[in-house]
Amino acid sequence: MLLVKLLNSMLKGQVSNVINKIINTDSPPPFTWVTGYLALLAGAGMTFLVQSSSVFTSALTPLVGVGVISLERVYPLTLGSNLGTTGTALLAALASRAEKLAAATQVALCHFFFNLFGILLWYPIPATRLPIRMASALGKCAARYRWFAVLYLVLFFLLFPLVVFVLSMAGWKVLTGIGVPVIILIISVATINFLQSRRPEFLPPKLQNWNFLPVWLTSLQPMDDLITWVTLWCRQTRGRYPPNST
Repeated sequence: MLLVKLLNSMLKGQVSNVINKIINTDSPPPFTWVTGYLALLAGAGMTFLVQSSSVFTSALTPLVGVGVISLERVYPLTLGSNLGTTGTALLAALASRAEKLAAATQVALCHFFFNLFGILLWYPIPATRLPIRMASALGKCAARYRWFAVLYLVLFFLLFPLVVFVLSMAGWKVLTGIGVPVIILIISVATINFLQSRRPEFLPPKLQNWNFLPVWLTSLQPMDDLITWVTLWCRQTRGRYPPNST
């Protein structure tokens, strides 16, 4: 919070306008498409210099928060950062002992090609830049419901990996028996959502909207009301029993 406030106070007025024009301006036609790839290379180069993608992306996040860099521009910078961080593994592999050099280099190259193929999968074709739309939707949801960001971190970075790990320990049959229906359900819901927004006439009348489902399955508002009620109740309880003064 202090970092965001400090950057917000420093990057006001003309400074913000100058940085905004330099970073967010596209190349002149017909080379507009080159701008993203230049940002990608810049992200890779800066991360290679600082030897940490976490440092680079952590510095970019508050800049997006204060409106200096756009989400569309920070996307290739982040992808380039993921590629630049592979340089650390490559340098570490070259410092290995002679008998371990081949194995260490293989691991480092796996790291490099994994990130490279991720860029090829999610960037060159504009239609495949789904992380931008997903990040925008999650950001709007977190801006409306502040608790959603914490819930998202707990679910997808703790509980979900833990459940998958436990199922994998139970055996591939259990993992497949539970995982496949869940994946089919997710794909089905995503397909119905797409058809509802683009081709609702292809769906039966009942599936053209989600009105037949309970409210708590289609909106976060009931959860927000519950969290708000619990928070107010805790505040009232704490104010009713003040700490003893000595």
